[in-house]
Amino acid sequence: MHSELSRLISALQEFYARERFILERDLGERTLTHRLAVQIERHFPGWDVDCDYNRFGDRAMLLPRGSIVSTDDPLGKSVYPDIVVHRRSIPQHLLAVEVRKAANHQPLQHDLHKLMALTDPHLWFAFAGGVLLTLGRTRMAGAEVYVGGQREAELSAWFAARL
Repeated sequence: MHSELSRLISALQEFYARERFILERDLGERTLTHRLAVQIERHFPGWDVDCDYNRFGDRAMLLPRGSIVSTDDPLGKSVYPDIVVHRRSIPQHLLAVEVRKAANHQPLQHDLHKLMALTDPHLWFAFAGGVLLTLGRTRMAGAEVYVGGQREAELSAWFAARL
């Protein structure tokens, strides 16, 4: 996971270097997410990088009934990660990335629970890792890493120290 996180750090550095215009003007989270995905894609050759992608092969990523995670689906079943690093054709899930603006005052719980669910090894579509990125206007405001359905404190500290 250190290798993948190192590539994500490089993508974030390029994102902050290249996207000052949208960061300084406090544009929407979807705009930031898309532009970050463009940078991530450059650092993960051989992988597909998509925004709001809710498939594993031809199947929709559905959370089990009774899950504590609220979803973006009006039926409350599908889950849409902000950015995914995956292989569409195999299928294989590497990273799920949730993006928040530092100015977002909504509770973190939705994003945290989503990453716990997306990395839960008991689910058939589990990602190897998940990352919560809190974007400030001039630099990263926070980051957390999730593996195996839980926040990974050591990896989170390692990742945050390199941003």
